[in-house]
Amino acid sequence: MIETRRLTRRFGELLAVDRLDLDVARGECLGFLGPNGAGKTTTVRMLCALIAPSEGSARVAGHDVVREADQVRRKVGILTETPGLYDRLSARRNLELFGELYGVDDVAGQVRRYLALLGLWERRDDPAGTFSKGMRQKLAICRALLHEPPILFLDEPTSALDPEAARLVRDFVGELKSQGRTIFLCTHNLEEADQLCDRVALFRNRLLVVDTAASLRHQTYGRQVEVRLRELRPEHDAAVRALGLPVELAAVGATLRLRADDPDAITPAVVRALVLAGAEVQAVTPIEHSLERVYLEIMGGQP
Repeated sequence: MIETRRLTRRFGELLAVDRLDLDVARGECLGFLGPNGAGKTTTVRMLCALIAPSEGSARVAGHDVVREADQVRRKVGILTETPGLYDRLSARRNLELFGELYGVDDVAGQVRRYLALLGLWERRDDPAGTFSKGMRQKLAICRALLHEPPILFLDEPTSALDPEAARLVRDFVGELKSQGRTIFLCTHNLEEADQLCDRVALFRNRLLVVDTAASLRHQTYGRQVEVRLRELRPEHDAAVRALGLPVELAAVGATLRLRADDPDAITPAVVRALVLAGAEVQAVTPIEHSLERVYLEIMGGQP
């Protein structure tokens, strides 16, 4: 659904996006992650045919973003970080206006549907300018979905939302994903990306890595297990090392940390050896590193 080849954008001397090669499959949710100023929003604007690339090419829903810009705009919905709403118009009229511009068949029905889904129907006749930032964000999400686009570009969709509203939006994005829509999600909320995205792309002007969160964890830290003992003595560590297993060991207080390609196959033998050596095993726990830690590890090594 989204294909880019050496996609590049310059603003004078500033290289904002550098030769981006990226493929996003139909029905996939891709998390596009990077620090402020990394070029994420510029990338989204190029893919939505709002600005033209300086070099390279991109196709969205089978259409070239330069030669077929109008067709691209019909197939995408976009939520920008700063929703541009008409403050003097009611929430309903804001959506009706954009529904008419998109040529939606049942404008009133679509407006009612999405205002109700996002919890705004009770405020439908209130001016958008009276809405809180979170409510404006939800109204902008409604606007992005009115014409039922197959591809959604969401730039910080839960920004400024309270926890309850943020959860509603996350659940809503998950529902859209289950409908087979392709979602390009820019977010600084790494827990949100971990929860929603099939793959994540780490980006800072150029693409650093793209993979599943689980694969990135494995590549960065391997798979690890903690074995907590009542007391860790030298003979316990020696008993494990005597097994000659393909495992890295580290002692932290009364805990042994195991790192291996397949800890599930190794851990039972390790626990047996510890028990035979007189150790009292209190807990065996897999270590699950957060996506945030992986992100910082990869970004920290980049210029």
